[in-house]
Amino acid sequence: MKSTSFITHITCLGFALIASLCPAEDKPKPPEPPAFNSPETAGPDFALQGEYEGSAGGAKVGGNVIALGNDTFRLVVHQGGLPGAGWDGSAKSEMEGKRDGENVAFKGAWEAVLSKAGLSGKTDKGAEVGLKRVERHSPTEGAKAPAGAVILFDGSSADAWQDGRMDARKLLFCGTKTKEAFQSFDLHIEFLLPFKPLARGQGRGNSGVYLQDRYEVQVLDSFGLKGEDNECGGIYHNSAPKVNMCYPPLQWQTYDIEFTAATFDASGKKTKNAVATVKHNGTVVQDHMELKAATPGGGFENEVPAPGPIQLQDHENPVFYRNVWLVKK
Repeated sequence: MKSTSFITHITCLGFALIASLCPAEDKPKPPEPPAFNSPETAGPDFALQGEYEGSAGGAKVGGNVIALGNDTFRLVVHQGGLPGAGWDGSAKSEMEGKRDGENVAFKGAWEAVLSKAGLSGKTDKGAEVGLKRVERHSPTEGAKAPAGAVILFDGSSADAWQDGRMDARKLLFCGTKTKEAFQSFDLHIEFLLPFKPLARGQGRGNSGVYLQDRYEVQVLDSFGLKGEDNECGGIYHNSAPKVNMCYPPLQWQTYDIEFTAATFDASGKKTKNAVATVKHNGTVVQDHMELKAATPGGGFENEVPAPGPIQLQDHENPVFYRNVWLVKK
């Protein structure tokens, strides 16, 4: 007769084998970090987040103050000024900060305090630091469509879009594509990213503008980040932006895109890649970039000669668009 301990051991092994073969119950998804669509609802951290300009030790600098939730912030310092407005392309300095009452204290290369009056303190060498908050606007914000342009969205209706939806502000919500398909074109589009301080990476204001429903120009709250191909201004899986021109969330931003479609021979074989030049907030971030393949997530897995629509990707974030027009080439 087998001992009780041996039977218990075999039984436990059986249960362990069954558990390894059977999938565990799906764990409930953690709640989505809150997204704020207006400055009035965004809370006190939003008032401190933003772009700052000034000097450190007599040299011009620019600063990105990023709200990270729970009274924490990150300061990214650019030598020479803000991206697209003087930054010399040198290495950036980053410092973490924590709210103390109404102010935020940063420590690192600087020891500085951020308040509603601005950012002040000293460098690690004792030089004076002083920056003021600025709010930039794209030089093409509100650009009027030229004669002959296709008006895709002007706030009057979403009829040009498949299942297009407008909110109470008469803005176009993401998650739609144009009813009309296009070949080569110049596209102007303006977008508004939500404020999601507790979100990170691809969870922070994610959308995308798909050219011909094939090639994605990424839309993301990349304010103060490195500037990768999956961040704002990047052509997803193809090319990082030359400079990260992303403004803080809840500020209107622009894309002006010149797109030339790929060409194919009579058998349907591609003979020339599609090409895109992208201006983000007025600055060229993609310069005649060849698009080597279709982006995953679009309406076409592969490149084909047929024209395609403009898709505004829904990536479970409240991203809004306005003033969308296109000139066929």
